[in-house]
Amino acid sequence: MADLTGSTLPICRTCGTQYATPRLDCPVCLDERQYVGRDGQQWTSLAELRAEGHRGRFEEQGPDIVGIGCTPDFAIGQRALLLRTGAGNVLWDCVPYLDDAMIREVRELGGITAIAISHPHFYSAMVDWAHAFEVPVYLHEADRRWVGRPDPALRFWSGQTHQLTDELTLINPGVHFPGSTVMHWNTGQGALFTGDIVNVGPDPRWVSIMYSYANHIPERPDAVRAAGKLLAGYRFDRIYGAWWDRVVTAAGNEVLARSIERYLRFEQALPTESSSWIPQDHATRNSL
Repeated sequence: MADLTGSTLPICRTCGTQYATPRLDCPVCLDERQYVGRDGQQWTSLAELRAEGHRGRFEEQGPDIVGIGCTPDFAIGQRALLLRTGAGNVLWDCVPYLDDAMIREVRELGGITAIAISHPHFYSAMVDWAHAFEVPVYLHEADRRWVGRPDPALRFWSGQTHQLTDELTLINPGVHFPGSTVMHWNTGQGALFTGDIVNVGPDPRWVSIMYSYANHIPERPDAVRAAGKLLAGYRFDRIYGAWWDRVVTAAGNEVLARSIERYLRFEQALPTESSSWIPQDHATRNSL
């Protein structure tokens, strides 16, 4: 068994966040963007999850992109993405489960040089992942208060962008959480990795931006508009969401533009026929 320093540390069964010490509550779940389960606060640990029969799940999610999660699903059921880049493999987002077999498989894929995470709902077991591969984890400074297990491996960045490598840029669009992060990959036709900062739903012609997905709280129209303007400055054909196979596979810029336009129209933040919030070359009419 790998020497995972957090094997017995508490993990919230509802959201998957790992904490440094036992506690009665989970601050992430008490926040209005998440929730405490109907049976009250419940805890587990990596050791207990292994004993319950959880194991790793690896599946291709796109060109040079491998999805990593666990089966059966746990907590919010997200998957991380391993990107095979020119500067080495980077793990986008994180999952609350890890075991020896997963470590071996990731190493067979070339290991990991860095981890970058979109927002606190995906902090999960990030410190154990960092320790297992001896790599840093990049988080936005504005969300530091949500870290449940402080560690020297955590690297906080601030501002609107951070250049992770020549190919990868971390971007703070300021929706869902103050430190929300998406990542742009500039190779080929470009790709945007969003977690659920920009959520890819069952219909890949559309994405959504919410303050709380679990509690159906809409994001502020001004924040959505500002995020759209910021992301319109990057070219991306694909958008990779937070869950298995939630991927926009073509025309990503146009999908994002018309989705934001629809959102603002329903929020009565735009005249019915207006798309003045976006640069003209990204403006698209919803004819679907």
